[in-house]
Amino acid sequence: MCTETLYHADPKSKALGKKNTQIRGKVYTGSKMAQPRELREKIRVDGGTIQRSRNMAGENKGTKTLGGFSMVKMVSHRELIALIVQHLNKFNPEIQSLEDFLNESATMLQTLNVTEEKFVLDTVAGCTEYKSMLDVVVNAFYVQGGRYCPISEHNLYIVICYLATFQLEEIGLQRFSRIVTSLDTAKMQQFLRFFFNDLYLNTWIKDEWCHFYDSEYVKENLIDPLLRWQPKVQQLIEKLTDKLSNRTTTVKTSRVTQPKEFNLTVPKPRAIPPPSPAPLPVLPKTRPVPPSIYKPPKERKQLEEIKTKNIQKAKDLLLKANTNQFRCATIKPEKRENIYDSMESKPAFKAQEIQSKIDNIPIKLNTAAILREGALYQRKLEEELKRIENLQQGAGDPSEFLEWQKQMRGKDLEEQLTEIECRRLQGKLSYEEAVLAHQNVIQENKKKADLLREEKAELMHLYAEKRLQEQKEIKELVEQVMEGHKNVKQAKAKIQEYKQQIVQQVCEESGELLRQALEEKEDENRKRYELIQQIRAIESTPSIRYKFVDLTETGGHGLFGEMSVVELRERLALLKEAQKAAEEEKRDQIIHEKQAKEQLILDKLDQISQFRAELGRAAALKQEEKKKSQSGERLMKDERILNLQKKIVEKTMERKKQAGLLKIIPQKTRIVSSKVWLLHKEKSSAIDLLFTDLCSTASTGKGAEADGAIHGWQ
Repeated sequence: MCTETLYHADPKSKALGKKNTQIRGKVYTGSKMAQPRELREKIRVDGGTIQRSRNMAGENKGTKTLGGFSMVKMVSHRELIALIVQHLNKFNPEIQSLEDFLNESATMLQTLNVTEEKFVLDTVAGCTEYKSMLDVVVNAFYVQGGRYCPISEHNLYIVICYLATFQLEEIGLQRFSRIVTSLDTAKMQQFLRFFFNDLYLNTWIKDEWCHFYDSEYVKENLIDPLLRWQPKVQQLIEKLTDKLSNRTTTVKTSRVTQPKEFNLTVPKPRAIPPPSPAPLPVLPKTRPVPPSIYKPPKERKQLEEIKTKNIQKAKDLLLKANTNQFRCATIKPEKRENIYDSMESKPAFKAQEIQSKIDNIPIKLNTAAILREGALYQRKLEEELKRIENLQQGAGDPSEFLEWQKQMRGKDLEEQLTEIECRRLQGKLSYEEAVLAHQNVIQENKKKADLLREEKAELMHLYAEKRLQEQKEIKELVEQVMEGHKNVKQAKAKIQEYKQQIVQQVCEESGELLRQALEEKEDENRKRYELIQQIRAIESTPSIRYKFVDLTETGGHGLFGEMSVVELRERLALLKEAQKAAEEEKRDQIIHEKQAKEQLILDKLDQISQFRAELGRAAALKQEEKKKSQSGERLMKDERILNLQKKIVEKTMERKKQAGLLKIIPQKTRIVSSKVWLLHKEKSSAIDLLFTDLCSTASTGKGAEADGAIHGWQ
């Protein structure tokens, strides 16, 4: 059951006991949002029960216990973080509740000691409680800095973000740095640099977190602590960067035995009698401060007087010089006219004439172009000879068919042009109709807007009443939450004292285990050192490294055709001589082929120049005939075009009358959107271009030009 309202919660009450903050969201009657905090308190209260049951299980399995508590092996920070990430990956809020999941996790974590179990359960509960707020930072990191990081490590970054935001003051910077250094150096350095950026914390991270909590709470309890820890975390980031670039090389040195002095009793020093007090000296009477110190010096006044006199003197000299200036400096009208005449008499700038364009620019052809053009002209020559032979044998001339085909194409072109003109006029007619429809829509929209304003005023009145009722409910909810927090703090203090006693006993047991491990490690290192000394002694013995080789003898491997090194060298020399002779022969053959190819290209160039001259002559004759026979033909309008033009004139007159009544100046941007107007404009320009192309193709017959060129050459 869910009711949409505002409520208060304290996200840091489990560790810091901060003030309450206002959260915008939903209130679940089943206290869904408060489950992680209540469950963690329940786990802390029942910590003794969990540990006692674990001790009983250890006795049944045969594990050693001391004072009612089991001796459990310490786990590294890397394994703890991996365990937390594994539990977060398993949890699914749609299938299982958080309370049941944490109870199952507590039974699975019996191999850990009390502090490690408390750390794992608190971190899992905190990450699930603030998952929506932590996802904001982690998702932004994946978009900006960690786009190449795998998605499977999403919960790892959530854990680091939770520890840095909510647990850094509780666990301390030293333990946090150990956790970070135990993980992947490159990933942690990249994420911490992104998260502890001053600009990001003060801008978009603060704004996004304000969607979950009040802005004052976010600034005081979340952003300010992060900014306070930022310089120390920056040193940690620099260490990680140095580790990545291999700047610091840690050298492990053996521990040297340091002797300790005997704890002997030190004789107490004898008391020295205090010195007799010396008589105070009698100081002479101090003189009073002279009054001249508080007065400005006379020199400053004298300098200011001299400065004012000099300024006045300079002004008088300037006035005198302006009144008594030289006559030669005055400009008379005669000299002014002479100056203008001399300026006008100067020779004007002459621009260079633009050189006329060269019509026939010589083009340098390569070998492939020469051969292609020669083959083209040869093929045309063969086709023309074949056509002449067919005419001699009695074949028909296709000129009449080509003339008929040209006429039919002209008729098709005229019909196509009339169709295009009709479409253009229809588009213009639809444009006028759209203008009229738009003016009608404006009148309807005005009526609808008046109705909407009245409905909006009624809704605002209802919303104000609902808002006042919600504020009353929020105040009652705040008072209930404050009473609940007072009882939690007392229970938390008792549990903390009990757990500190347990931790002290476990630390004493772990110290004994560490001493035994150190002794075993020293014995193992001593045996290893002796083994290394034996291996070095064996390696230091000299061995025979020289071997005499006879190049005239075979290797003796038992192969067919086995030869000595000398024989192989002689055969290699013979093969080189044979290869050199073959290369000389191949070189002579290539030279002969190259000379033949150059001669063929020269012949083709002569043939191409002859063909080009004849074709140019034929094209000039064809152009003169075309100019004589060409006459301007204009597009004839048919009845459909005339009818459409009449309709357009009627619609424009009707639109102008209606616009005068509405007092609206119709503009293209108001009638339709800018995109529709641009499409309409492009369509009309494309139709005009197509019309001009069709007219040009109708006036110039491209198909007959090639035939005329061939006949002219023949």
